[in-house]
Amino acid sequence: MRLFILLAAACLCSCPTVAQPLQLEMRVPFEPTAFPSGPHCYVMYELHLTNFGAVPLSLSRIEVLDADVETAQPIALFQAEQLEAMLQPLGGRTLSDRKERLVIAGGQSAMVFMSVAFDLNSRIPNRLAHRVSTADSAVEGAVITTHHTELHVLGPPVEGADWLAADGPSNDEDNHHRRGVVILDGRAVDSRRYAIDWKQITDRASFSGDARDVHSYYCYGKAVLAVADGRVVAARDGLPDNIPGHGEAFHPAVPITLETVAGNTITLDLGGGQFAYYMHLQPGSLRVKVGDRVRSGQVVARIGASGDAREPHLHFEVTTSSKLLAGEGVPYLIDRYRCKSASDGPIELRIHELPLDNSVVAFGEDHGK
Repeated sequence: MRLFILLAAACLCSCPTVAQPLQLEMRVPFEPTAFPSGPHCYVMYELHLTNFGAVPLSLSRIEVLDADVETAQPIALFQAEQLEAMLQPLGGRTLSDRKERLVIAGGQSAMVFMSVAFDLNSRIPNRLAHRVSTADSAVEGAVITTHHTELHVLGPPVEGADWLAADGPSNDEDNHHRRGVVILDGRAVDSRRYAIDWKQITDRASFSGDARDVHSYYCYGKAVLAVADGRVVAARDGLPDNIPGHGEAFHPAVPITLETVAGNTITLDLGGGQFAYYMHLQPGSLRVKVGDRVRSGQVVARIGASGDAREPHLHFEVTTSSKLLAGEGVPYLIDRYRCKSASDGPIELRIHELPLDNSVVAFGEDHGK
């Protein structure tokens, strides 16, 4: 028996080296749900890549495929230059050259912020797959669905005209909501994936007068509305407003922690495992408490500048958890609004859609005109 083992080992050692497939793990921790906005439907998610090999991998392109059609052409193709803006190395590494983002060292991971747009009237595949290519190899995998969660149809969280959807849904690398992945309870989550900071503007400005006075901001003190019938599962009041300021001029009224980052808040249970969050509310303005039942359109609070708010605005998001920041951000639809692009394009009626980043939106009775 010992002789047989030695002979077998010798045969293995004499065999030529077996080529290994690309040692790249691909996974999508939270699958997306397609949502409409304007002439397109969008699918947004994060593709996590880990290099299990010892040799650095330099990515050259990523293709998105219809997982149920073997011979189909790629639905979307992202070349190296595009990937530079989509890739985020983990570990807080500072890279002087953007091209270095394309290199995943051995044992290292990176996150790719994916966004795929489909024509509104085209077919959206039920499942997507991914082909990741380097200079001399490629691997396919990370099959996901495109309709993971229910799209709730909600009323507006504010009323009136000239509301800017600041840092709304987009794949811009400077969008702090889109790039808002944090580690909580041992998981990478992004509750802010589809969040919007609602600010009211006039002539593209959010205030008039003293920029350090909250009362100078057009949205300050404006009514915040229940977006659906539901039950209040969390409500916090008592945190002071900040003196507005950006960058080094921002000095929060209280230290920013996980407990204070959202400021005064209300969380509304929408049903089906989804929860609406209202953040940075005006101190003393909350009209509801935990356990209250609210009706769609009911005034629940007023816009403030509490928590991590550089200026007055309403941060609104829908997530999968009643625990602040711990859920995954999911898309939703607003029942009816008028919208124009940031470039002052035509005003259009939108029904059952979600405004994108920098859209200027009007809510109210004039929708039917």
